[in-house]
Amino acid sequence: MKIIACIKQVPDTTEVKVDPRTHTLIRDGVPSILNPYDHYAVEECVRIKGEIGEGSVTVITMGPPQARSALMRCLALGADDAVLISDKAFAGSDTWATAYTLSLAIRKLGSFDMVFCGQQAIDGDTAQVGPELAQQLGIPQATYVEKIEIDNKHKLTIHKQTEDGYHILEAKAPVMLALLPPTSFQPEHPPMSSILKAKKKPFKVWDAKTLGGDESKFGLEGSFTQVIKTYTPPPRGECEIIEEDAKEAAKKLGEILLKHEALIKR
Repeated sequence: MKIIACIKQVPDTTEVKVDPRTHTLIRDGVPSILNPYDHYAVEECVRIKGEIGEGSVTVITMGPPQARSALMRCLALGADDAVLISDKAFAGSDTWATAYTLSLAIRKLGSFDMVFCGQQAIDGDTAQVGPELAQQLGIPQATYVEKIEIDNKHKLTIHKQTEDGYHILEAKAPVMLALLPPTSFQPEHPPMSSILKAKKKPFKVWDAKTLGGDESKFGLEGSFTQVIKTYTPPPRGECEIIEEDAKEAAKKLGEILLKHEALIKR
């Protein structure tokens, strides 16, 4: 079974700041990490491969040269090989252009059984690349996937999270799955031995020429959407925390609301 995981290197959101003049994210000097949703997806890929007892896990990302570090972490987690798609032609890609570029890379790798993505990236939170990638590849998809069971290597039972519980679906490969980590998920930290082994695993770097495809669909030119600006929402005002038992807290809250004429006296 050939499994492909699409991952993304993202800024550590606890460190992100917005330029007050340009209203864009300040990325210089900001540490980057493997998107946590993708981390879970890679671990699931490796788990499924181990459960089946054969096959391979390939990780792919589109990004600048420094995205190599995110791929190396995936290799340390147990992936077999990695592909970095990197070219200035891809700069400014929206979700559709990103999905198109990833689809070219996946087709270039040959036949596959499953494509995994994290449900979303913590920097954009669009959750669009996975479904758009499935559309580009012409394969079925399932999103908000929390649990996967495999029978006879190609039949999957999928637990899809919903607002009021789960939908249990069945699917056959090839299929795209966008995974949502359970609340109990704790990311694995690979030991030094796995990190050293990762450096010896196959690693490819592909540019736009290597991928082929329609260059007018790459990057900013091929994007249907553009970000006009990013900004920090203004503060909503002061707050007061009432640290009392329930009865006293209710009384004090009532007094505060009356003071600010938030309640209508009867």
